[in-house]
Parts: sequence; C-alpha cells; structure tokens
Amino acid sequence: MKQENPLLDISKLPLFSQIKPEHVTPALDVVLNDNRAGLVQTLAQTTGFTWNNLVAPLNEASNRLERMWSPVSHLNAVANSEELRKEYNANLSRLSDYHTEMGQNAQLFEAIQAIRNSDTSLDAAQQKSLDDSLLGFKLSGVALPAEQKERYRAISQELSQLNSRFSDNVLDATNAWTKQILDVNELAGLPESALDMAAQTAKQRDLEGWVITLQFPSYFPVMTYADNRELRAEVYRAYTTRASDLGANPEWDNAQVMRDILRLRHEEATLLGYANYAELSLATKMAESPQQVLDFLEDLAHKAKPFAETEFAEVQAFAREHLGLDEVQAWDVGYISEKMKQARFDFTDEDLKPYFPADRVIAGLFALVSKLFGVRIEQQQAHIDLWHPDVRFYLVYDRTDTVQACFYLDLYARQHKRGGAWMSDFCGRFRRADGLQIPVAFMTCNSSAPVGDKPALFTHDEVVTLFHEFGHGLHHMLTQVDYPDIAGINGVEWDAVELPSQFMENWCWERSVLDMIAAHWETGEPLPEALFQKMQAARHFQTAMATVRQLEFALFDMRLHLDPQAAEPGKLEAIRQEVLAQVAVITPPAFNRMPNSFTHVFAGGYAAGYYSYKWAEVLSADAFARFEEEGLFDAGVGEAFLREVLQVGGSRKAMESFVAFRGRKPSADALLRHSGLTV
Repeated sequence: MKQENPLLDISKLPLFSQIKPEHVTPALDVVLNDNRAGLVQTLAQTTGFTWNNLVAPLNEASNRLERMWSPVSHLNAVANSEELRKEYNANLSRLSDYHTEMGQNAQLFEAIQAIRNSDTSLDAAQQKSLDDSLLGFKLSGVALPAEQKERYRAISQELSQLNSRFSDNVLDATNAWTKQILDVNELAGLPESALDMAAQTAKQRDLEGWVITLQFPSYFPVMTYADNRELRAEVYRAYTTRASDLGANPEWDNAQVMRDILRLRHEEATLLGYANYAELSLATKMAESPQQVLDFLEDLAHKAKPFAETEFAEVQAFAREHLGLDEVQAWDVGYISEKMKQARFDFTDEDLKPYFPADRVIAGLFALVSKLFGVRIEQQQAHIDLWHPDVRFYLVYDRTDTVQACFYLDLYARQHKRGGAWMSDFCGRFRRADGLQIPVAFMTCNSSAPVGDKPALFTHDEVVTLFHEFGHGLHHMLTQVDYPDIAGINGVEWDAVELPSQFMENWCWERSVLDMIAAHWETGEPLPEALFQKMQAARHFQTAMATVRQLEFALFDMRLHLDPQAAEPGKLEAIRQEVLAQVAVITPPAFNRMPNSFTHVFAGGYAAGYYSYKWAEVLSADAFARFEEEGLFDAGVGEAFLREVLQVGGSRKAMESFVAFRGRKPSADALLRHSGLTV
C-alpha cells in the first residue's frame, strides 16, 4: 500500500502524473497516524527535553506532512477537477483537527517552554523559532478550558471548509461564464493579440467565432479596448457579480459564506481573549495595533485622494470632450483612461507586448538575479514529472555551483486553474539528520498564453507580476536558515512578507534591466528609446486612482474585522459603503459585488492583513532607494540585501532585518516618490 501511493514517496519530487484523487485520503491517514504515534513516543521520554530530542523530531513530522499534502493542495489550485476537489475538501477538516490538536497539546507546550527557559545553548534563530511556537500555542487555545478548546477546534474545522468553499465558488463562477461572438465588428477596438486569443479560446471549445471569458487575460482587453460600450458593461457586470446573488449561478453565491466566516472569526478571537479578529490577526504581524494600521491607511488616503480626484476629473473631462460621454460609468474608466494615455503619451500597453516574449523576459529575469545575488538558474527538462505541458522546472545554483533550490514555473491562464498569481512551496530548507533538504517552490501566474505560432507576449503588467512572484520565490529559495518553521518566508511577519516581492517590481522600470528582459519577438531589436521614454512618462498615469483603490480594499478588510456585528445581514455592505465614501473616487454601481470574489481576505490568508501590501510597499520602495543611491548593480548593496533580508528569512524580526540592510527605520518618502504622489 505505502509503496503504491505516490504521495507517500516523499524522498523525491512529486510524481504529478501519478497522483490520483483516490490517493489523497489513504496517504493522509498514514502520515497523520505516524505523526501522532511519533509524538506520543517523543513525549514519553524520561530524560529532559532538548532541541534535538523534541524539536528536531517535530520538524521531521511537519516536513513529512507538508511534502505529502502540498502537491494535493497545489493540484487543487492549478489542475482542479471535481474528484480532486471532493477529496481535498473532505480532508481539510482532518488537517485542521490535527493542527489544532498539536496546538492545544499542553504537555508539548510545557516541554517547549522548558527548553526555551532552560537551554542556554540555543542560537538566536532557535530562540526565535521557539518563541514563534509558544505564540502559536497561545493562538491555538492551549490555555483554554476543555469545553472552549473543543469549540475552538470546531471553529477551525468549519473555517477551513468555508474558506475552500468561497474559493471554489469564485473559480466555478469564473469558469462558467463565457460569451460567444460571431460578428467580429462587435469586438472593434480590441488589439490583434486579444482577438487572436478570443479566436483560440473559441477553437479550444469547438465553437465558431470568438469567445470572451472572465479569465483576466480575456477580461482585461475588453475593459480596456472594446469600443462596444454594451459589451464592456455586460462583461463588467458578469465579472463583478461572480459568486453573488446577481451572478448567472446563484447557487455559488458567497454572501452567506462570508457572513459565516466573519461570525466564526470573531468568535475565535473572543475565545482567545481578543476584542476582535483584527487584534488576533495582528498578534503575528509587524503592526502593533489595528489603530496604527487605520492611521497608516488613512494618512496615505489623505495624501493620495486629492491627486486621485484630479485624475478622475480629467477622465470625466476627456470623456465629455473627446468621446461624447456625459456620464462615466465604472465599465468606461479603463477604456477612457487608455484613450487618454494614447492621446497624452502617444502610447498604449499593446505597443510594448512585442518586446516582452516570455522566454526573453525569463532569461533576463534570471540574468538580473544572477547579477544581484550571485545565483545561476538553469532549466531541467529531462525526468521531471509535470502537471501540464506548459510548466517548466529550474535548478538554482549558488556561487560554488551547488544546487541551492529548485522551482516549477506555471505561467499561463487556463481552465481549471485558479486566477491570480502566487508562490507556494513543496518543501522548505531543512537541515535534517541525513543531510540538507533544499527548498522547492511553485511559482504560478495567469499570464497570456501563446497564440498560434507566436510566442507568449506579455504586457508590462504581466512582467511586473512575474517579477513580484519571483521575489517571493527568492525569499523562499535563497534562505540560509536550517530550521523549517523560520526558513524562507516561514516565520516572517505577514505584513513584511511582500517586501522582497514588491522590491523586485521596481527593476521592471529601469532601462538597464529592460535591455536584459525586452527584445522584439521577431526582429530581436531592443526596446526603442522613444518607447521607453513614453513608458516612463506614463508611469505615474493614474497611480493615485490605483492607490486609493488599494486603500479601499485594505480599509474595508480592516473595518470588517474590527466590527463585532460585521456578520449581521447588510452590515458588510454598510461598511463597504462607508469606506467607499471615505476614499473612493469612482463609485461602483449598486450591482457590484466585489466582496463576493475577494479571495485574498475570505480564502487566502489576508484577513485583517490586506494592508500588508501598502505597508510592505513602504519597506520595498525604501529598500530599492538604497540601490538607486549607491548604484543599481552595486555588488555590496546586492550582497547586503541577500544577507540581511533574503537569507535570514524569519529567523529574526522583520524590522531588525530591514534596519540591518538600510541602516535606519523605514521612511515612506520613496513610496510617495515612486507613486508620483509628491508635489
């Protein structure tokens, strides 16, 4: 049995082609049973507990579980099927149970506390690891009376199921909607690349003409370029009512799921002695209190909103004067803005696409990373089992030519794959008794796929997204920490985890880096200087509108988790309306159900943490400013960022790492400058 189940062979990379839904439950049975029996044996020791006889075996057990479960979780996101989803969801509560059981084990808690209090041989990283563990016990309800422990366990189980259902509903609603178009004139304005993609989508579905979907590479060109206002309105409505009462499939409405999630989160927080879920969420973050976060966001809104109002007034004026539109609707903004950009800068995002063929961008990204951090990245094609033909696999070599990490890259949007972009992992760095386990990452995007004979051509935004996810990947892969719970991104405060990813985005605007990543897919010519100058001139175009949009999401999320009544009918929408009144410059139509597909907050770990994007952007802009000051490719600065940020992972507090690199605490000046929000 054990030999036949590919999920139990955790000594090598996952055998994706062999993993079947029926393998999931039996594999989890084996690992959980072994882990539980191992823990009983470990705690039965009569000698005093030490790192080596308690923490090391615990790390082994956690590592085995991660290596068994992460391929299942990953396949559920990138190759979703009815059968796999069923198995995945059926086992979420068992996993939740196991983690709660570990977190509420009083004997284990006391043993770890004893090691932390008495072992003077622990290094600083081991101390941080144990401190994180002890906080984890507290947040799992280890000190609660038996009845409340049981309630905590039930809440955790239910939340894991609800988060997954939220995500499933969004995926299903996104996949279910398509629009077939038989007359190409209805698609007037769309660039050739978008038309080719729509034709290819139709062909893949055995349909005539062109097919529009709600996958972002299809949705975005319609909203940006389609002259057909009715089409834009229809597609906008379909996109913003996904998984809601107004969507085409009301059975996937997330309204009650959201209320249940909010109710249970609040109950969990009060069980653990916090006033609300926002306080509980911040217990493991850099920010010290919800009020500090609100002050940070509102201060930024105060600075950005006047700029955003000016930008939107310009949109309205342009619409009136050049397009004969007296009333600008939400589905018009992207279209009008694109026309303005063309008029003002003689430039459109489509002009850049021929210069960003996927292979050139990837090769340039690897060259940049090599220059900054001294690593070499090479593709390995033989003997690697992949979940889709488009996926690539790479090895990362350090300066001594030793393989330091490896990663899978899944670039393109497709059916049965969740939207968005993310980095997750198969396993992290871990110095085990029998040698060093190297980190293995999954990097996932939903970029435009190749169409016909052309290579995949990226928008500049898609390039930025790839660099962003690669920053997370570098954080995971370049760590030098040997303990898995604080290696790479593990143990890093959630509001600092975006520092390396947002830091990497900055390079996409530098001429010297564009020369590495951009070349015309047919002629090989570099990005023309005139086009580069237009791109730079347009860089700050509507950045204030984009900023207040992010602040709207962040404030909505934080207020939602501060309010004990947020789960009551109508309250979520009331909070959203208050936030819109405070920061938004574009009022969405009444039918817009943005929260119903807000997976970051309801299914993705960003609950009372969406502010992290802006919080970490302050850190990343300030970190990049040191490269601007001392030389973009200054070897000493690159080495310092590698040593003080990437390699230390979660082995010390994020603020200590930032100060060690920057020489001082962060300042928001660079962010305001990069965003064009300074007068």
